[in-house]
Amino acid sequence: MELKEIKELIALMKKNDLSVFKMEKEGFKITLKKGADFQPVITAVPSPAPPLSAPALSAASGAFAGGEAPAGTAQKEILSPMVGTFYASVSPESEPFVEVGTQVTADTVVCIIEAMKVMNEIKAEASGEISEILVENGKPVQFGQPLFKVK
Repeated sequence: MELKEIKELIALMKKNDLSVFKMEKEGFKITLKKGADFQPVITAVPSPAPPLSAPALSAASGAFAGGEAPAGTAQKEILSPMVGTFYASVSPESEPFVEVGTQVTADTVVCIIEAMKVMNEIKAEASGEISEILVENGKPVQFGQPLFKVK
């Protein structure tokens, strides 16, 4: 993608009052976001490398999302499926979906992630007890970021 095309995208964002724009084209990904001073922030990332197998991922990074933890800990992580803002409850006045000690099943809603003004319910996709909440309410989260630990 050329600089001229990126400038056109920025102009369209301003014209349509968009705060975030994402696009993937021929293996090239670009994300445009308005910064604090309302100037677009450009983040371009190359296409992701082929995914590592689960054992390779565990060995390389110590991650054990969705699988068995290293011997003795028996915990799983619930990961963020998207970039957005983490909310522990439906509204500030409401009780959180889960707290430490809450029993969950694969279909239990554990939080909401707001992405592009859409509220997305996130399910546990694992059964067990919430042992740790890793994200503060109202804070931004990244794709693949651990949100909760389940034992």
